[in-house]
Amino acid sequence: MTRRGFIKGLLAVTLAGLVVSLYGFFIEPAMRLRVRKWKLKRADWTAPPLRIAVIADLHAGEPFVNQKRIRQVVRRTNALDADLVLLLGDFTASHRMVSKPVAMADITPVLAGLTARHGVFAVLGNHDWWDDTAAQRRGGGPNYYADALAASGIPVLSNSAKKLDDPGIWLAGLEDQLAIVEGNGRYRGLDDLSGTLRQITDDAPVILMAHEPDIFPQVPDRVALTLSGHTHGGQIRLFGWSPVVPSRFGNRYAYGPVREGGKDLVVSGGIGCSILPVRFGVTPEITLVEISA
Repeated sequence: MTRRGFIKGLLAVTLAGLVVSLYGFFIEPAMRLRVRKWKLKRADWTAPPLRIAVIADLHAGEPFVNQKRIRQVVRRTNALDADLVLLLGDFTASHRMVSKPVAMADITPVLAGLTARHGVFAVLGNHDWWDDTAAQRRGGGPNYYADALAASGIPVLSNSAKKLDDPGIWLAGLEDQLAIVEGNGRYRGLDDLSGTLRQITDDAPVILMAHEPDIFPQVPDRVALTLSGHTHGGQIRLFGWSPVVPSRFGNRYAYGPVREGGKDLVVSGGIGCSILPVRFGVTPEITLVEISA
């Protein structure tokens, strides 16, 4: 190789690196937003077809997920005309690259604009507990984020199940599995799967909201669909594989639809970032799940 050729090659590699960095650290996490659609068919689905819009892991904070960005998410979600809108937790960002926090008190009035014919519901995520220092000291609720959502008219399902007579389904919400920080990398969950499911009193289809997907192996086939977030699809995902996934199951539940036995799981890639403000191959998304017989 000639000296001129070597220099041209080095410049090309450097330029490519800069382009990839610009895309991964700014364009994809801050500027792109898509609707990711999944269609599920189940032989045991006795309710009418249902369209569920899922918003997971907003991790709101300047400069990537500001109020303007949240309003964009709300507009795009409402345009889907979904039957249900489900919020799967982790509402604010705490990574070091946040230039200015966006408070929950500023987020909930925007989220209150979400509409769906059968309602808007939420569960909490791990960061919603970790960031509530008073709840951490108590080792449990009440939780500031849950109170803020409820005050804006968005019910939070905490180890509780609610019958939606129209469309004739049960909606269950599991409390977070990593809620309380115990130190040395250990966490105590506040989730109670069996107690939540005991509240279901008939054989109508069940949809379970669970922030982390790691509960899925314990979910019985009685639950038609589990919806989760938390992983952000690994934030970096190439050819269907993510090098780092915040799950003890690795890529098994990193992203998208999973069917195991007689039950279905859909993991949303979510909106924001955690740890580092980078996304590559996991475009911020509103997840639309269509389930029918």
